[in-house]
Amino acid sequence: MYRLIKIIGIVFIIFLVLLSIPISALDKNMGGAYGTVDQHDFIDKFFGNITASANLRRTYPAMPIRENNPVSAEKEELGRLLYFDPILSGDNTISCAHCHHPDLGFTDNRALSMGRGGSGIGQDRKGGQVLRRGSPTIWNSAYNHLQFWDGRADDLEHQASFPIQDMKEMAQDKDELVQELLQVPEYVQLFNEVFGNSAGPALTFENITFAIAAFERTIIANNSRFDKYAQGDHLALSRSERHGLNLFRSLKTRCFECHNFPTFNNPDFKVVGVPDINDQEPDLGRAEIAGKGYERAFKVPTLRNIALTAPYMHNGTFQTLEEVIDFYAAGGGAAHGFKPATLDDKIRKFELSTDERQDMVAFLHALTDESNKPVIPDKVPSGLSVVPSLENQSIELAGHMDEFEKPEQVNLKRAGKRIIVDPSQTIQDGIEMAQAGDTVMVFPGEYSETLMIDKSNITIMGQQKDDAWPILNGQNRLPDAAVGTGSNIEINGFVIKDYTANGLMLNRSTAVTFRNIHCDNTGLYGIYPVECVGVLVEQCSVTGISDAGIYVGQSKDIVVRNNVAYGNVTGIEIENSVNALVENNEVYDNAGGILVFLLPNNPSKVSLNCRVINNYVYKNNHVNFGEPGSIVSNVPQGTGLMVMAGDSIEVTGNRFHDNQSFGAAVIGLDLFFGEDYVYDVDPIPDACWVHNNDFRNNGYKPAKIVVESGLDGADLLWDVTGYSNNWHEKNVTSIPPTLPDKDWSWIARKTNYRIWRFLFNVFG
Repeated sequence: MYRLIKIIGIVFIIFLVLLSIPISALDKNMGGAYGTVDQHDFIDKFFGNITASANLRRTYPAMPIRENNPVSAEKEELGRLLYFDPILSGDNTISCAHCHHPDLGFTDNRALSMGRGGSGIGQDRKGGQVLRRGSPTIWNSAYNHLQFWDGRADDLEHQASFPIQDMKEMAQDKDELVQELLQVPEYVQLFNEVFGNSAGPALTFENITFAIAAFERTIIANNSRFDKYAQGDHLALSRSERHGLNLFRSLKTRCFECHNFPTFNNPDFKVVGVPDINDQEPDLGRAEIAGKGYERAFKVPTLRNIALTAPYMHNGTFQTLEEVIDFYAAGGGAAHGFKPATLDDKIRKFELSTDERQDMVAFLHALTDESNKPVIPDKVPSGLSVVPSLENQSIELAGHMDEFEKPEQVNLKRAGKRIIVDPSQTIQDGIEMAQAGDTVMVFPGEYSETLMIDKSNITIMGQQKDDAWPILNGQNRLPDAAVGTGSNIEINGFVIKDYTANGLMLNRSTAVTFRNIHCDNTGLYGIYPVECVGVLVEQCSVTGISDAGIYVGQSKDIVVRNNVAYGNVTGIEIENSVNALVENNEVYDNAGGILVFLLPNNPSKVSLNCRVINNYVYKNNHVNFGEPGSIVSNVPQGTGLMVMAGDSIEVTGNRFHDNQSFGAAVIGLDLFFGEDYVYDVDPIPDACWVHNNDFRNNGYKPAKIVVESGLDGADLLWDVTGYSNNWHEKNVTSIPPTLPDKDWSWIARKTNYRIWRFLFNVFG
């Protein structure tokens, strides 16, 4: 007997040891990367930038500046001289300005730049080494997350070292360059004045790059007519340019999702499918630096001064902005042989009228600002020839007529703090008149317009009369019912119908309320606050939406309550957001009821602290009519609730009834994106707590996509990712059959996790 006990004890000890030993194949999906200092630092920084914004006046990101390269006027001036001095090249014929000329939008207006051996500047340059990519602009490059089209340089100092030494570009040996500069007394004096107090010699290759970087940080564009509009001069943009701004930030084109204000660029690298130039080897872009997962991805460039920098894209394949717009309207690279699945998920086909295309081009031209363009020096210390001043050679400018007409000012009836709008007038005129604290009172009737809400502290209130409400009717022609950036905004009492892209959208706003809104057939979304802090959506109803009826994304401090969502692809979606309460909503007859997602390639990289409580989620068995290739098109028909990669999500007090695939699922990103996908977010759900809900008759007829994944229908689904997730439910069916509860011992939890993880790995 003692021997048997001893054997059992030894086996048990071995078992405990095996449980304690990390096994990568089983433990890689355990998660645990939530609630970290880095995560909370990101939350504070990301949402702090939003709250610091006011309307379209956005806070610029912090300009990356090395601690050992502080700014000084003397250093900037030294950098200016070096930038224009051909002494930086091996044969003393090429300066930085040959490829980044200030009069050519700090580019060279060539499709592909020309380096060593060439003569001339810009499109007239000939006889030299043709490079594989075009010159990106220096305008606002100081705000870039990384430098070059492929992000190979960490900052401007690092960037400056590349072209000087590249044998196809300036072809200079760095040590020989230092020796050449030491032979120029003026440079020796200037370097001693700027760097003489540091340890070691003042004139070094590193200090050369430091001075050039300091100069390039002065090349900032932030005073365009768009900026004047953003600062409150609502007459600074013409009517056409304002229409173009609306289209730019519309869900129809989705331009703003990669080129958002104020930098009009993005720190991420995107695959849009730019076609290769004939006879050129395929350019893999970021993948040549970062490896697998970034094939054909390139930096998202700034659009400031874009009219000055044609031709466009990394290889200059498009000559004009209209060509670029047409490329995206046709679905990006999908029209050039790229598989849609390889493209960024925001690249979708869209249609533009001739007027809309012209309006978008007009807006992009309104981003032009050369007020900080530096003066080309008359001479440089080396005595070598300096590039001359030139006329800009951008083909885009040649074909654009700059006719600016200020929009008319209209006066409506005012009664104290109320502005009265009737169907013979436009709501937009009321918004233009409104001042802080005003209410725009809209009487019943039909209004066919897109509202621009770029003011703060106003209420837009629909008035009910004889059971009639004011109706915003897009007539299946207009893209959006409303777009804007105002804070402390309430929109109350409207019917929104028949828009092609989106219902109501506010972006980077604080304290926004949507109340008593009914959206019907408004495109991708009904109610769409994105990158906001302080969101309330209540007593609204949405139907006929091809993505999410109520979508709150990249936002913080959210309440979605007492709403009805039916007949959509998904009813309610909380995406990449923090501190959300989804409460007392009725969600039925959608393909998916409620989604709480953390998706890659978005500005916010977190999904944390969402509570889904006391909702009635039933019969969400509608056919999924999401756009093919979109993320939401993969949500199985018959989904009650899906938590994907969210952290600390509590689900309690809800009724999940008659959802044919499953009642509530907690899954990681791999089920949607595949194990080989390269994520910029944590793909594992952590610390989710599903308890005390009412499940009835779920999973009775799982959708085809569920069956093809090797799964069955059930009340509860877990893909065995995230070790710290917990369930406490009675009388339910579940996959896997045993789900951990908070009171489980670590032995039970680890054993359960590894068994099901092993089986999941083996059988899929």
